[in-house]
Amino acid sequence: MREGQLGGGFQTILLEKTGAIARVTLNRPQALNVYNVRMRDELYQVLGAIHDDPEVDAVVLQGAGDRAFCAGADLSEFLTAPPPAASRRVRWERDVWGLFLSLPQPVIAALHGFVLGSGIEMALCCDLRIASEDARFGLPEVTLGIIPAAGGSQTLPRTIGRARSLEMLLTNRWIDAREAMSAGLVNRVVPRDQLRETADRLARQLASRPRLTVRATKEAVARGAGLSLPEGFDLERRLALRVLSSPDTVRALGAGAERR
Repeated sequence: MREGQLGGGFQTILLEKTGAIARVTLNRPQALNVYNVRMRDELYQVLGAIHDDPEVDAVVLQGAGDRAFCAGADLSEFLTAPPPAASRRVRWERDVWGLFLSLPQPVIAALHGFVLGSGIEMALCCDLRIASEDARFGLPEVTLGIIPAAGGSQTLPRTIGRARSLEMLLTNRWIDAREAMSAGLVNRVVPRDQLRETADRLARQLASRPRLTVRATKEAVARGAGLSLPEGFDLERRLALRVLSSPDTVRALGAGAERR
């Protein structure tokens, strides 16, 4: 992946790389960055490139424009799908949500304005979430006679708990940024004009840490969530041994001992 602006061939995604940081921008501001079929296909390509890029150590995901991170999915496209067999094949081949979760790099979502439906589901696939004060979160699917289809019924309860999740899912109750932080949905709330710099600063901080340590920590938390506590302890031990035995860690520990 080259340095600088990389998204020239895409219509709905902008991809930039600065040093070890990749910035992915949902780029349909005229449509509130609504997630459509083209965005799905382009995002799949972009995430695949990031996954395989040995130089990227942190990722920032954001939405273009002033009004929305992502205001949901374009149901006029997704509800007029091809025949079931073809539809299942495309979903399997272009599993954007699974690709999000498989990224070894930490992913930061910078959220503003409307964060609805697929927008909140996308954010929940990220590792850290920063919201501007104007962010509003909701899952309106029930009012449309459908249920979330990109993991919202699974990721939201794991993040903010069953009761809060059911209230949002069943009643289409929206919450603001401060309530989202209180619920544990976002990590920080900042003024709108500080959102990008806060996300960038956090990305630089993560990218400056030893790569193997950061990735092993992310893996421990992600994989451990589906394990029993004893199994989780065993996973952590194995990952810790992998980190401690790596040449980079040995060199870093040796340099630290010399300085002391």
